[in-house]
Amino acid sequence: MAKLELSFVTGKNERIEPILDGTTPLEGVDLIPTYSDPSETFWRQLNFHEFDISEMSISSYLIAKAHGADMVMIPVFPSRRFFHTGHSYHTDSGIKDPGDLTGKRVGVGEYQQTASLWFRGVMEHDFNVSQFSIDWYMERSEELSHGGATGFTPMEGIKFHRIPSDKSLASMLVSRELDSAPVGRAFSSAWNVIDRSSTIRAREGDWSKVKPLFPNLREEATRFVRAHGFVPANHGYAIRGDIHRKYPWVAFNFYKACLEAKQVWAERLTESVPSALFFGTEYLRMTREAVGDDPFVYGVKGNRPMLETAISYSHEQGLIKEKPKLEELFAESTRDL
Repeated sequence: MAKLELSFVTGKNERIEPILDGTTPLEGVDLIPTYSDPSETFWRQLNFHEFDISEMSISSYLIAKAHGADMVMIPVFPSRRFFHTGHSYHTDSGIKDPGDLTGKRVGVGEYQQTASLWFRGVMEHDFNVSQFSIDWYMERSEELSHGGATGFTPMEGIKFHRIPSDKSLASMLVSRELDSAPVGRAFSSAWNVIDRSSTIRAREGDWSKVKPLFPNLREEATRFVRAHGFVPANHGYAIRGDIHRKYPWVAFNFYKACLEAKQVWAERLTESVPSALFFGTEYLRMTREAVGDDPFVYGVKGNRPMLETAISYSHEQGLIKEKPKLEELFAESTRDL
C-alpha cells in the first residue's frame, strides 16, 4: 500500500532531522520537506495555508485558533530557550539590570511572536516591569508580519510603534534610538525575507556599547527553572484541519516519530561532541545541571505548566480575549500523552 504524501515545512532542527533522514520514519507517511526560517514559515502558513504539517508559533497558534483557524497542534516542542535572555541594551541608556527597563524604548521583531510573549511575561512577573511602562517598537511591517494574518492590534494602553522601513532593530539599538532589543551584533539573525535585522547593515556605531541584559546565561537559566520548573518553548507543529479530519491517525504517528527522533538526537549528542568544542562534555554537564536531563519535553501532560503560563501571558497581554481549555488545542489522540 502506497504511503500518504504530505508536505512538511520546518526549520533545521536536530531533534526533527532523524525523521527526515529516514532514521525514525513517520509510519504510513512520506513527508515532502521544505526547510524554511520560522518567521517565513509562519507568515506563509497563517496567510496561505500552503503545507499539510507546519512548524508553528505557539503564540500565533493561540491567536489564530481564537479566530477560528482550521488547524490542530501536536504536542511536540523541539524549539526552546530562555527567550528573555536574548535582549541586549545600550550602555548609554542607564540600564543596569532588567528592572531598569521601565520607561525605556524596547524593540521586538514582532509583538505577538512567542519570544516576545515570553519576554514581556517574564519581565512582568519576575522583574516587576509592567508591559504598560515600556515604549514597544516592532520591526516587521504589517504586510510581512504574523499579526497581519491574525488581525493583531495592540491592547489598549500599550505604547506601540513601528520601526521605519529603512531601519532595523540592530541599527536603532547601536545608534541608541532603542534602549534594548533582541540583538547582540550588527546582523541579528540569519537572512530571511521577513526580518530587516538580517539585511539592513548596522556596522556603523559603537557595538562595544551593546551589552547583554543577562550577562550570565547559566545563572539566569538556573534561576528561571527553579522558579518555574520548565524551559520555555516557542514552536510546536500543527496539522491543517482538512488533513487531520481525513487522516486522524497522522497526529499520533507524527508524535511517536518525533519521540523516537529525539532519542536518536540524545544519543548522538553524547556520542559525537563537535571536535572544536574542547570542553564539550563539560558544557553538556553544566547544561544538564541548569535545565535537567530532558529539557525538550513532549506531550500535553509534561508541558501543562509551560503551556498554561503561555496561555495566561497571552491573555494578560491582550493577544487572546479568553483562555482556551488546554486539551482542546491539541489533536485528540495526543491529549492524554
